[in-house]
Amino acid sequence: MRYLRRNRRPYRRPGRLGPQPEQNPGGNMTAYALAHLHDVQSLHPDVFDYLERIQETLDPYGGRFIVHGGAVEVREGSWPGTIVIIEFPSADQARNWYESPAYQEILPLRTDHIPGAAILVEGVGPDHDSAEMGAMLRAAASR
Repeated sequence: MRYLRRNRRPYRRPGRLGPQPEQNPGGNMTAYALAHLHDVQSLHPDVFDYLERIQETLDPYGGRFIVHGGAVEVREGSWPGTIVIIEFPSADQARNWYESPAYQEILPLRTDHIPGAAILVEGVGPDHDSAEMGAMLRAAASR
């Protein structure tokens, strides 16, 4: 845990990426749907239909766009294409959205015309500490 120098009270970073307890009762972690899309230079008309319809599939599951095709500044490795990140209140909500009949109906409008990869990933809570995680992983690796 980090401490402020003056009064030695615990300091925790704001939980911007993770859920706050009052926002996410039941202890579920915020989750994200990430799509790394390649070759998006010329868009097929089906992709426009997909874009016009996706938000209505997200709404029942609390999904909201965090990143939607913004400029990518590559700092390490290579990154062809663009990225989309959608936030959900929980991994269950993300999974339910992806598997929903409404989303499955429109999914081919994108996947038939834009190659890429999509994943669902659980986020971390507001108290996540990478140093503590590193220490636990180090200890587990030394066993």
